[in-house]
Amino acid sequence: MENSHYHLVICDDERDVRDMVQEYLRKRGFNVSKAASSDELRTVLGANRIDLIILDINMPREDGLTTLRSLRTEDQTPVVMLTAAGEVVDRIIGLEMGADDYLGKPVDLRELEARIKAVLRRKSAEAPADKSKPGSARFGDYVLDLEAAKMLDKEGEEVALTAMEFNLLKAFAENKGRVLNRDQILEQAHDRSWDPFDRSIDIRISRLRRKIERNPEKPAIIKTVRGIGYVYDPDA
Repeated sequence: MENSHYHLVICDDERDVRDMVQEYLRKRGFNVSKAASSDELRTVLGANRIDLIILDINMPREDGLTTLRSLRTEDQTPVVMLTAAGEVVDRIIGLEMGADDYLGKPVDLRELEARIKAVLRRKSAEAPADKSKPGSARFGDYVLDLEAAKMLDKEGEEVALTAMEFNLLKAFAENKGRVLNRDQILEQAHDRSWDPFDRSIDIRISRLRRKIERNPEKPAIIKTVRGIGYVYDPDA
């Protein structure tokens, strides 16, 4: 699991708790936003694609259970609830209302991280694969037909691709806007003969760029994210 791919939000009315959780999880690579109330949480959710919410139950004005109930009418973002020690009833109600897990306060940060990772893995495994896989994808002037395993130019002519080039493009198409490191590219392109730490992936992507980029020296479709890997920008 690559933590940097996940954006979390900690919603708690206690500033010390928000700051502590954010600092700890950021050091582990997660992108973490903060919210001091349910209203602030909704603002964060409206402005970002959030992968998981850490939500305190005992907040003034609108408590966490009320917030969870309203969220679940239109949002299925995973939620880990924070509950006061011994509040078994709140935990049961939270789980029945759709919380994915809970953790008692005071928060053990290592356990919180483990619970977050477990929920994210579970949600990833539950996600229907066919919903995230498009039938085609545009790469600049070219269209990749995933079902027919071929790429067409703007005149409708087929562009020659090797099997590995197609697998690379397919991996990017199914992860648009998501930064993939070399290990993930290797995994999704189904070629375990590569060493993710050598230059073979970079060389193959360089060859792909010469086919699809208008200016391969300044790629706009498959971009390099320095120190991490590559990202496919379908709107380039």
